[in-house]
Amino acid sequence: MRLKKRYAFYFVAISFILFAFTKPGPTDEVPRREAILMELVLSSLQQVHYQQILIDDDLSIKVYDSYVDRVDNGKRFFLKSDVEGFNKYRLLLDDHAKSKNFEFFNLLTETFDKRVKQTGVFYDEILTEPFDFEKDESIETDADKIDYAKNDSELKSRWKKLLKYRVLMEIDTKLARQEKALEDSDTSVTIEPFEDLEINARAKVRKDFDRWFVNLGHEDREDKFAVYINTFANVIEPHTSYFPPLDKENFDIRMSGKLEGIGAQLLPKDGYIKITRIVPGSASWKQGELKVNDLIMKVGQGSEEPIDIVDMDMDDVLPMIRGKKGTEVRLTVKKEGGEIVTISIVRDVVILEESYAKSALIKDAEDKERVGIIDLRSFYADFNDRDGRRSSVDMRKEVQKLVADKVDGIIIDLRYNGGGSLYDAVEIAGLFIKTGPVVQVASRRGAPTALEDKNPMIAYDGPLVILVNSFSASASEILAAALQDYGRAVIIGTAPSTFGKGTVQRFYGLDDRVPESLSNLGEMGSVKITTQKFFRINGGSTQLKGVVPDIILPGVYSYISSGEKDEDFAMPWTEIEPSDYKESFVKKMNSIKKKSALRVESSEILAMIDERAKWIKEQREDSKMSLNLTKYREQQAMYREKSEEYNALVVENERLQIDLVSADVEALKSDTIRAASMETWHKSLKKDPYIMEAVEVLGDW
Repeated sequence: MRLKKRYAFYFVAISFILFAFTKPGPTDEVPRREAILMELVLSSLQQVHYQQILIDDDLSIKVYDSYVDRVDNGKRFFLKSDVEGFNKYRLLLDDHAKSKNFEFFNLLTETFDKRVKQTGVFYDEILTEPFDFEKDESIETDADKIDYAKNDSELKSRWKKLLKYRVLMEIDTKLARQEKALEDSDTSVTIEPFEDLEINARAKVRKDFDRWFVNLGHEDREDKFAVYINTFANVIEPHTSYFPPLDKENFDIRMSGKLEGIGAQLLPKDGYIKITRIVPGSASWKQGELKVNDLIMKVGQGSEEPIDIVDMDMDDVLPMIRGKKGTEVRLTVKKEGGEIVTISIVRDVVILEESYAKSALIKDAEDKERVGIIDLRSFYADFNDRDGRRSSVDMRKEVQKLVADKVDGIIIDLRYNGGGSLYDAVEIAGLFIKTGPVVQVASRRGAPTALEDKNPMIAYDGPLVILVNSFSASASEILAAALQDYGRAVIIGTAPSTFGKGTVQRFYGLDDRVPESLSNLGEMGSVKITTQKFFRINGGSTQLKGVVPDIILPGVYSYISSGEKDEDFAMPWTEIEPSDYKESFVKKMNSIKKKSALRVESSEILAMIDERAKWIKEQREDSKMSLNLTKYREQQAMYREKSEEYNALVVENERLQIDLVSADVEALKSDTIRAASMETWHKSLKKDPYIMEAVEVLGDW
């Protein structure tokens, strides 16, 4: 019996697993691989996770509730009586996990498969006849606000509304296209009578649901068991997960952004595929219309008919979105405000150069200030290449360029920066302070350790602004918190705070833990486990609370719960003893805040952003959609009008002149791709109201 010895501290977990393997094997009803996988995952969590993990009734309740919701998150399959039958297992899943009893999993899987066959008959019957779109009825799109159907009749009625809603969306899209064509005298679009539109829309929806049900039928026991196992990991806290072999591969691809495709990170969300990040430099980033929190509803290849991907498995959707450089993918997405749009993206290879730190000069024509800005979208580091790019090294170079151009102040833009290398965050903080602690790191065992800047050389000691938003996370929060605690920078951001991810995760391959004698059971996958927690030097954690900006500006998501606090089972905020550091304060901070507040009150674009944020919150809360064609189309028209009003205000600010830093001028003459990228970035800066306010704040300083 041979084991790979990659992690010495894992000895206890390995011993526990080996002991379990020597016990009598499970019965024929319980596949041996599943028993071993459950043992591997649970013992890994118990031995390595930052928190003490108890396999008890509390865990059982969380797993039960989460798993039932995941399997039928739209309440479209299970009846109320089905769930009542499941309820007897609510306090037993911890005991079942320990004894390798999968009775609950088997029952729920069998029931779900039965309901899938039943609803497959429903949708086939329902789509045979046209719908009455003059009837004044609605559909509740938030599954949390409805109960499970009481009987077959109520379930079929629910499906009828769902299918009517999908057909209605198809009709509205086609009617809008025809109306636009008539307005523009575009003869390339065929004008069809409503009856034909309705027939074609039903045929399209039938085709989409045929495909979805085929995909449901393709899910094997191993796929379903992976979801069950992952539920045990996710209820510990949201960043701990089980990854089957293929999922780990997909995760690596999304994190690296190195495949040809659109360059967006995706996550399943309530049956949709949610955009969680746009990779800088990618095709999506260049195209500009796809945004974080957009929900993908359909995917089309070039001019081909788009495929409805709602409720499809992530593994089936990803290959449809990825593709070769130069090919076109068309995404039908639902925006935050409810608007449904189609976005065409030509796939490309992610140009990593555009993801690296870059700088520019901003000249304020009114106040005559010269401000430097550095855009940093991640704390990148090539851990496999000693000579590879590092964000801390690049940041030092960009700061030096700006200092050479004698700027009056510097803005560091960390908006949408999801984090990365902790080491580089510490090194970057050291560019602006003499010496001292930057962050405290606590593990499950032992006292917290302070990571310090020990280099007394300061790269820049002038006025400094850090721009953040609710998507600035992890290492971004560490840098912003440290410079805020030292009083070294003014933190400007949107309400209420940054993301609030104050933890670090590590991957552990489960195959390394399996004896060679059991290797015939196949690959086991990996677990991503939270092993450490970050704390500010003032003792408070960035976990959950994030970093509250010194100056808070209106933001599109200001009234929506987002970030770590919106995650189920998020780890709590805690605090420890503060580090020993010398605190200073930004001069005239109170005056700076007052002047900023006056500008915000008189800003038309910021007022519009605040109004839009409130409107988005209202739309989220009002989750009922009309199934009356006239009312639905009026609602969609209102969504489009709101978007157009907002876009009309997003214009270039004539006060700002954006230039290359002197050190980049010669280099970019021979690099046309990078030069074009910089030009696009410069134009976006002129349209960005947050950049204008950051320039004003530096002027006040």
